[in-house]
Amino acid sequence: MMNKRILFIGDSITECGRHEDQENLGNGYVRILHDYFVTNFPKIKFDMMNQGVGGNRIIDLEERWERDVISLAPNIISISIGINDVWRQLDSPGIDQIYPEDFERIYTGLLEQVISKLNAIIVLMEPTIIEEEVHSIGNEKLKAYVEIVQKLADKYQAILVPTHQCFIQYLKSNGSYGLTMDGVHMNSAGNMLMATKWLEATKDKLNL
Repeated sequence: MMNKRILFIGDSITECGRHEDQENLGNGYVRILHDYFVTNFPKIKFDMMNQGVGGNRIIDLEERWERDVISLAPNIISISIGINDVWRQLDSPGIDQIYPEDFERIYTGLLEQVISKLNAIIVLMEPTIIEEEVHSIGNEKLKAYVEIVQKLADKYQAILVPTHQCFIQYLKSNGSYGLTMDGVHMNSAGNMLMATKWLEATKDKLNL
């Protein structure tokens, strides 16, 4: 039987209740992807790991990168980060902030470690949204961070999941059903959208 070790790392959007789950997967988009894989590819043994930690910014990923990513030697690494790097500028302006140039520098260093130490497929997810309003202050500030993720995906030949773009498109379509519980954290519909876009972006490239 073929084995696939898939690691998801990020903030609370990835964590999504994993500490209350016996399988440590949570009830968000990671759970949806796990259930999709195990039911559609029964001949493959999936070792799926959720390494999301609520409140994390890119500097927090940097601090735990060796322990929570490199040492676990995944075949596929999926990264979703950037929301808190912007959100803290809005709700905690007094703390040290992660502006776009720092975000790109630190993110680049993390990807360089993956390239040099592992033989893994890299999946980069755009940061999603801050408020379900296309032109909210948070979404305007997010644009620079989304562009950096797009740039890094191209530079490192990573798979890009256009998560921000699909949420914005949904908002522009005047979809009447909310996708978040509070403007940031996903409800079941938001998690389904994330999982669906992840699968669309990766389906031809994961060698399943």
